[in-house]
Amino acid sequence: MAFESLSDKLQNVFKNLRGKGRLSEADVKAALKEVKMALLEADVSFKVVKQFVNSVQERAVGEEVLGSLQPGQMVIKIVNEELIRLMGSDTTEIALKPANEITILMMAGLQGAGKTTTTAKIAGKLKARGKRPLLAACDVYRPAAIQQLQINGERQGVPVFSMGEHQDPVNIAKAAVEHAAKNGHNVVILDTAGRLHVDEGMMEELVRIRDAVSVDQTILVVDAMTGQDAVNVASMFQEKVGIDGVILTKLDGDTRGGAALSIRAVTGKPILYIGMGEKLSDLEQFYPDRMASRILGMGDVLTLIEKAELEMDEAKAREMTQKLRKAEFDYNDFLDQMNQIKKMGGLGGIMSMLPGMGQLKGGMPEVDDSAMNRVEAIILSMTKEERANPSLMNPSRKQRIAKGAGVDISEVNRIVKQFDQMKKMMKQLPGMMGGRKGRGGLGSLGGMLGKMKMPF
Repeated sequence: MAFESLSDKLQNVFKNLRGKGRLSEADVKAALKEVKMALLEADVSFKVVKQFVNSVQERAVGEEVLGSLQPGQMVIKIVNEELIRLMGSDTTEIALKPANEITILMMAGLQGAGKTTTTAKIAGKLKARGKRPLLAACDVYRPAAIQQLQINGERQGVPVFSMGEHQDPVNIAKAAVEHAAKNGHNVVILDTAGRLHVDEGMMEELVRIRDAVSVDQTILVVDAMTGQDAVNVASMFQEKVGIDGVILTKLDGDTRGGAALSIRAVTGKPILYIGMGEKLSDLEQFYPDRMASRILGMGDVLTLIEKAELEMDEAKAREMTQKLRKAEFDYNDFLDQMNQIKKMGGLGGIMSMLPGMGQLKGGMPEVDDSAMNRVEAIILSMTKEERANPSLMNPSRKQRIAKGAGVDISEVNRIVKQFDQMKKMMKQLPGMMGGRKGRGGLGSLGGMLGKMKMPF
């Protein structure tokens, strides 16, 4: 997960600061030296790191901080504020014209950054907001690029305009805008060609398209896993073509995350969205304050709530809450709850957004999301009667279930035992099911996971 290493290192620095009753200027400078090393290791631009550390130090060595009752917390507050400022302070939306006019967006980026998939996701987001988008296939070079856009467009329920592979991308863009005007579309999203690296031909083509159809916004898609190279690519696109915003993909991967902390400062352009997975809901709007909170191990509850509201069926969640309060739920309900958690990015994703998880003794607990699949296999190996009536469980049934799931009987025994514990706990802790808008989901299984040790 992005920023995990950086987050761990920063939390260790702050833990040491919190442990001191008073801070000297030397304490602050020593701590900021460690912060500087952590940021550089996260592949943040050296120039950006230097400016950031200087800004923090200038504020942190003042009399107001060093003489306060909780100087460690004051330093953390300053770091948080400077991180937010570094990433842009305000959340930036894609600028759209009024509904009766056509907004033209041009998507750009290198091959492998996930541009075509992201383009379709943006179309899906805009459609959900009541817009009528049209995707235009302007990449006539990469094999199957047009087909990929058509498949992704179909997934989002958004039409794709294509003229095939043997056309000038500029003519395709013009024809797409004409088609949009005739067919009631008010957003045209141009999926342009990527290259393996930045070259003059690519830049010239983008400029030709931009000028031919009067592009309203050029959005660059960059791969966060390329680290500082992503920042360099963004700088070149800004210089040669001009960009209005950036989308960072693959922040769910094994990336150091430095691009997210450098792009705004280096290019002056905002990060619009971040890609955290394959699903439409995994393209998240970029909130600098929430990202700073994640980096500092303070969680991101607002994004977690939004994910829950997007993925969970409200009526079903209310029904589940009632069942949990009465301790009437069965293995079918348990399976539904696990599937909801999977949709939200798994237990690891959820726990990373919960405040304080990174500050637990020994760090955030290791979460084996693949173990959820074994639990699922165990439940699916039960008969319909067993799933609906957990009290039917006996040794011979458990033995049959273990064979069906391909696991040792001890795993079945553990699941059954922990399921029974969960029922008892829910009866004793009705307040755990509160939640926003009376939703069950997170307040049920999610709350229980924080209270007892589960096998995943």
